[in-house]
Amino acid sequence: MPKGLKFTKWHGCGNDFVFFIDEKNELAVKYDVAKLAVKLCDRHFGIGADGVILILPPHDTTANDFRMQIINSDGSEAEMCGNGIRMFAKQVYESGLVDKMEFRIETGAGIIIPKLNLVNGAVESVTVDMGEPILSGPAIPVSGYGEGEIVRQPIMVDGREFRMTCVSMGNPHAVVFMDKEEDCDLIETMGRSFEIHPAFPAKTNTHFCFVRDNSHIRMRVWERGAAMTLACGTGSCAVMTAAVLEGRTGRSAEIELDGGTLQLEWREDNHLYMTGPAIKVFEGALNI
Repeated sequence: MPKGLKFTKWHGCGNDFVFFIDEKNELAVKYDVAKLAVKLCDRHFGIGADGVILILPPHDTTANDFRMQIINSDGSEAEMCGNGIRMFAKQVYESGLVDKMEFRIETGAGIIIPKLNLVNGAVESVTVDMGEPILSGPAIPVSGYGEGEIVRQPIMVDGREFRMTCVSMGNPHAVVFMDKEEDCDLIETMGRSFEIHPAFPAKTNTHFCFVRDNSHIRMRVWERGAAMTLACGTGSCAVMTAAVLEGRTGRSAEIELDGGTLQLEWREDNHLYMTGPAIKVFEGALNI
């Protein structure tokens, strides 16, 4: 491998990230990581990705194993990424940083515990306990809708009324179910307007969805700070929650995104569990 700053490139259902292992927490000292992320994520002049993820030592070394920092392609920081946490888990295992099948990762959304699913000694998929959904409007945050849950509530965007259900998985999501599957494509033109709508003081991720049957959902994604992406793990959790709250599906479903499929289950312990792939694309080194 050439000399330089070593990295790996991963994707989960097409949601792709550049990873750096920073065991001594030195990158932020040496580089402006926000500007670095913008350059690296450029798909023409950089590596190309939806974001950059740093594998860091935990703040609480007595209780936790790692810490994850996520920088979006626009340089902003995200609290959590469901696809990213699966890649993170597989990366630290395959890099020999951990030999456990379950471990604790500090994120901006709290402690996340992934479980590696091995077949013949290799990681086939990763199941993640994504925690409990946050449903209180001010906690998501959403303004102008009171203190309680926001389920099938109206919102005017670009002169058109939609019905949304809002959920936080440590980061904010607005979920809109469409009457026709082809109408999910409207997110390509409406996503940015949802993201910056005044109802969302911290901006929002947005998902246009169509329920095919009781256990199958088609979903398209606009990610806050990254625009259209092929998948979103926390968003899939939000969609699963919204589908149950609106009475559209059972508590488990296969969610089809542009980049692949995730399995979601909202169990009786009120936690959402997500299972899906994590694929290493390539590795290299930067000369910067």
